[in-house]
Amino acid sequence: MDPHQEYIYQEENIDIKKFLLRILGNWYWFAISLFIAITAAYLFNRYSEPIYSVSATLIARGEEKGKTGMEGFIEGMEIVTRQVNVEDEMEILRSYTLTNQALRELDDFEISYVLVGRRGIKESKLYNRSPFVVELDTLYPQLPGHKIYITLLNREEFRLQIDEHFDIDRVIKFGEPFVHPPLAFTVKQRNPEEFDPTSWSSNKFYFVVNNLNALTNAYRSKLSVEVNDPKKGSVLTLTTQGFVAQQEADYLNKLIEVYIDYGKEEKSKNATLALQFIDEQLKEIVDSLESVEQEMLEFRLKYNIIDLSQEGSAIAQKLIDLQKEKTMLGMQQKYYDYLLGYIRERGDFSDVIVPSVMGVNEPLLNNLIARLTELYTERTTLEHSAQRFNPSFTLNTRQIEETRQILLEHVNSIIESAALSMKDIDRRMAEVEKEINQLPVTERALIGIERKFQVNDEIYTYMLQKRMEAGIAKASNLPDNRMLDQARAENAARVKPKTSMNYMIALILGFVIPVVIILLIDFFNNRIVDRKDIEDHTSAPVIGSVGHNKTDSEIPVFLQPKSSIAESFRALRTNLQYMLREKGQNIVLISSTVSGEGKTFIATNLAVIVAMSGRKTLLVGLDLRKPKIHRDFNITNETGLSTYLINQSKLDDIIHPTDLDNLYVITSGPVPPNPAELLETGRMDAFMEYIRKEFDMVILDTPPVAVVTDAILVSKYSHANIFVVRHNFSHKNVIQFIDEIYKRKDIHNISLLINDIKLQGYYGYGYGYGYGYGYGYGYGYNYGYGYGYGSDYYSDDDNEQGSLFRRLLQSAGKRNRK
Repeated sequence: MDPHQEYIYQEENIDIKKFLLRILGNWYWFAISLFIAITAAYLFNRYSEPIYSVSATLIARGEEKGKTGMEGFIEGMEIVTRQVNVEDEMEILRSYTLTNQALRELDDFEISYVLVGRRGIKESKLYNRSPFVVELDTLYPQLPGHKIYITLLNREEFRLQIDEHFDIDRVIKFGEPFVHPPLAFTVKQRNPEEFDPTSWSSNKFYFVVNNLNALTNAYRSKLSVEVNDPKKGSVLTLTTQGFVAQQEADYLNKLIEVYIDYGKEEKSKNATLALQFIDEQLKEIVDSLESVEQEMLEFRLKYNIIDLSQEGSAIAQKLIDLQKEKTMLGMQQKYYDYLLGYIRERGDFSDVIVPSVMGVNEPLLNNLIARLTELYTERTTLEHSAQRFNPSFTLNTRQIEETRQILLEHVNSIIESAALSMKDIDRRMAEVEKEINQLPVTERALIGIERKFQVNDEIYTYMLQKRMEAGIAKASNLPDNRMLDQARAENAARVKPKTSMNYMIALILGFVIPVVIILLIDFFNNRIVDRKDIEDHTSAPVIGSVGHNKTDSEIPVFLQPKSSIAESFRALRTNLQYMLREKGQNIVLISSTVSGEGKTFIATNLAVIVAMSGRKTLLVGLDLRKPKIHRDFNITNETGLSTYLINQSKLDDIIHPTDLDNLYVITSGPVPPNPAELLETGRMDAFMEYIRKEFDMVILDTPPVAVVTDAILVSKYSHANIFVVRHNFSHKNVIQFIDEIYKRKDIHNISLLINDIKLQGYYGYGYGYGYGYGYGYGYGYNYGYGYGYGSDYYSDDDNEQGSLFRRLLQSAGKRNRK
């Protein structure tokens, strides 16, 4: 495997491990979050009122080619059929008109009854199961939408409370009218024989007089109409949801009933219009027929003529046939004129008489009228379900105008064609008239009378047939649609609250929310929390890590030499050998970027641990601005390096031995007014040369490099320079500052040390990670929470065994090592 790819692979694993360790390190966040989430889910499931889904199915049967079942034996029945478009029927079912009518016919929907829980939190809709009913006085407007509370006191009385605007609180008997304009109603027991106020979980109720318009819009919005089989498009499923399954079932059944009645009314209206038109035509024909019949009788009696001659009969039949053709064409022309005026003057096609009534067989005309009727029906539906500026309404308007224009042009064309046909009939009748003129006068007159009689008689017979067809169609008016499956409350499905789903969501949120919080904290946290934060911002090596000091002493390596923190300083001592590789290199500078990162703590304990190895060690307090080392060793600071540099003290006077063998300390001395200038004097050069030769190891505690330049001035004497950064304290831009120094080589042989690592939540390579030159890794590799290869060897290990998660991490670390 390519080394670079292997490195990336390892880094990705480290990131995952870091994330998991962060989660385990904050396990109590997850425990709290899960407890809150599951409790919230329980309360939601406990106090949410269930919502049920109820469905019903119906068959919307579209008629093929305008035929009905009766047309199999009666021709012309197409005059009362209705073309069905499934999408239009779906819109009709969702229309405001049908929904409003259905709700008006459902008496129990006028008032909503609600049971209030004992704690006043949970409410239950009762529909027609309430122990009482309210009868409204229709002379008063009432207060739609306002809650009126009823508290059952006993079998005879109840407490009435109306808080909004009225401040009414009184005890009333059942059946006693309550009048307080605009309110007026009577509360009665629903079933007096079974009435028992104590049988309910709570004795507090309220009722609301529903606003019919708001209720209509609410039921329209929650009604779902779907086609079971989009290819056939005949079976529709209607679904609605609500708090009471029986109430929703009653609504669906009533809506389908109203819808079926609507279809029957539409068909019945078409048949009625056809009958009215036929009756008007029959009235004119009957008058004409009676007149001609009387005239023919008088003529026969006067001239004593019974029948025409054979030649006269033949000529008369020709003329009668032409006259019938002319009369039928004239009736059709009258219909065309009626239709033309209807199209121009009417704004809808709800009561147009279809062409088949007059025997007009024009497929295009029939299709255009059917299409226009369908578009106007669609517009009526859209007027209740969409705004005027809705794209569907705009499209419908454009289609109506286009279809009207096409229909007008087609009717005008038919009228012109009919006029030409009429001229042709007149021409042929004129030729027959010439033949009739050659007959005797008496026979010619009789032919004229018989012609009028037979034409009127046949037209009368034709119209009677049409009237009979329309009458039968009206009498046998069967609905195009029928209910397939009625809505049933017992088949209702509970859709909310979804108990299992809510608990599942709670579990997910209980885990996700802490993870998101941890990620956000990490994202916005500009402090150093792990080793990777250092490696991402500098190429300078990391020499090691030091854990958190749990003791009250500033020198824990002396008080607890077998502790884990003491072992981390031993690892640091070992790693220093790889920085001080040349003979005579023995001066180590300890600094930081800002105050508070623990440089003095590191310098002091490093000096102690080196001295404990048997080497003669000197700890020099070079922080001339904020002296501190003298307090750790209980040494006077009246003399020190500052007094030596100004030639007020001798070297022997400022070098103090300590209680630890091989460890000597030089304090900073009194704070001078010019520390930087003192560090650049010749005495400083002589001082550094002396201590380099006199001691095996020299540890210099210098001021923060980002605050003053003292450390940079002194770095020319040092052989190794360690910058201390503090876990969860130092900012990442501090690392960038050190990286700039490292790249510019302002200070040579730089490394970084991570201080004050809290065992919980840190992700890195443990205390005493080896120096980055490939020579080895020192002691105590440590992944995560301070547990690793060196566990159980430190005197402070027993203090950590109480945490289950820490023991798990320790076990995981051992498995990873294997």
